[in-house]
Amino acid sequence: MGIHKTAIISKDVKLAENVSVGPYTVINGNAVIGAGTEIGAHCVIGEFTTIGKDCKIFSGAIVGSISQDKKFDEKRSFLEIGNNNIIREYVTINRGTQKDSKTTVGNNCLFMAYSHIAHDCKIGDKVILANCVTLAGYVELEDGVIIGGLAGVHQFVRIGRLSIIGGCSKVVQDIVPYSMSDGHPAKVYTINTIGLDRAGFADAQKDSLKRAFKIIFSMKLNTKNALLKVEKELVPTKEITILIDFIKSAERGIAR
Repeated sequence: MGIHKTAIISKDVKLAENVSVGPYTVINGNAVIGAGTEIGAHCVIGEFTTIGKDCKIFSGAIVGSISQDKKFDEKRSFLEIGNNNIIREYVTINRGTQKDSKTTVGNNCLFMAYSHIAHDCKIGDKVILANCVTLAGYVELEDGVIIGGLAGVHQFVRIGRLSIIGGCSKVVQDIVPYSMSDGHPAKVYTINTIGLDRAGFADAQKDSLKRAFKIIFSMKLNTKNALLKVEKELVPTKEITILIDFIKSAERGIAR
């Protein structure tokens, strides 16, 4: 499609090869757009925004707008987006709040229509946000997270890798890796078996995680004693170590 004649692109924007920009789209200063990226009609790309290769940004998306945090003081902040991401209609993604802070998005993500990523969020690879998911500031999503439509995530919450959260959930505490969660507030129910299958986890790995989840969530132990029991009784595989380390570093506590 090329660059539509009605698009408004600042002189200091850097466009790589084969970038296409649709009608009435605005790209502000100091933005960098990677090769093969397609930007639809009526989009706004904010300043100090970097978008990687082969991304697809659909009509009405606003990517790299300023933080909605009241503490935002108009200082320079950034948004960095990786490669092969799909950003659907009317998605909004904010830059960081503090001077030189940044919001980051990994590779191969899908953000469905009207989803929102607030300031200073850190989004891993292969993350999926369904329609109208809202992430508050400083939220961290590890690789492979899936969040169902209309869910809301409280500021500073972390969501562990390969976990899935049901639609309309209210997430106010950290969600452990490899889990299925749902509710208002969200609670952990079991391991994400389908997600682990798709990621190539062996039966032995899944069985080990099931045992760890039973100890942590079903034995009515406090977190410290549950982790001690897991460390004592289970082989310290990579996924068990990731689970333990995540829980130990949970400043907001974990959803139970």
